[in-house]
Amino acid sequence: MYCPFCRNPDSRVVDSRMADDGSAIRRRRQCPECGRRFTTVETTSLSVIKRSGVGEPFSRSKVINGVRKACQGRPVSEDDLALLAQEVEEQIRASGAAEIDAHEVGLIILGPLQKLDQVAYLRFASVYQAFESLEDFETAIALLRHESVDEGTQPGAAPAKSSEKSPL
Repeated sequence: MYCPFCRNPDSRVVDSRMADDGSAIRRRRQCPECGRRFTTVETTSLSVIKRSGVGEPFSRSKVINGVRKACQGRPVSEDDLALLAQEVEEQIRASGAAEIDAHEVGLIILGPLQKLDQVAYLRFASVYQAFESLEDFETAIALLRHESVDEGTQPGAAPAKSSEKSPL
């Protein structure tokens, strides 16, 4: 790292701290030549490969904007969307991949979105899972109902639904 003041190619790290929820490291450096201090920020790069083949940096704001459309008219707050975007980024980073396909990002969004709001999940899934007919929606709804019964998220619904289970 060149010193921004004297262009000396050497510097020494004086202090290191985590920044941005642990996704970056802030380093305070000192130039041995001129003695001046400067700050650097190190982050890991995460690229999203679009359909065109072009790569661009991962953006939580793009995740939020895409999900916000599916959540229109639903009881979902901006904080909920920010947490969802953070969870999506954490899942992608946990995979260890430096590049991920844009379609894969959409599929990863489905899990946290299903927990957040099932109607928004269906709206979003209809695009990313390429629903082509009403049967696709019916199948997705039946799976949601089945999972809700299994998890007990619909109080009192499990006994009534158990006899109506879909063969899915």
